[in-house]
Amino acid sequence: MGGLLGVGGGFVMIPLQTMWAGVGQKHANANSLVAIIPISVAALPVYYFLQGRPEVDFHFALLLIIGSVVGAYIGARMLSRIPERELTLIVAAVLLLVGLKEVVAP
Repeated sequence: MGGLLGVGGGFVMIPLQTMWAGVGQKHANANSLVAIIPISVAALPVYYFLQGRPEVDFHFALLLIIGSVVGAYIGARMLSRIPERELTLIVAAVLLLVGLKEVVAP
């Protein structure tokens, strides 16, 4: 799903882990972050080499990498301070907002 949707799969993996596998919200978030690494490594050659022409802008990707690393560090630090219930509500609210945005302005 991550390679198809262009995301790390968190919008799919986190809800599946919490609802179907009974994993706690904090562990599901952490698992999703770790899973991004092999998903990204597997998808990069397909996007770069097999599309007929490169679809990857490495200059822009570098900016995304820097922002993502800084954001992941800050988010992981914050994760340890947010209670499980509140974190679940925050994740649900973000998923709802993204879903509504896609329905209203795809």
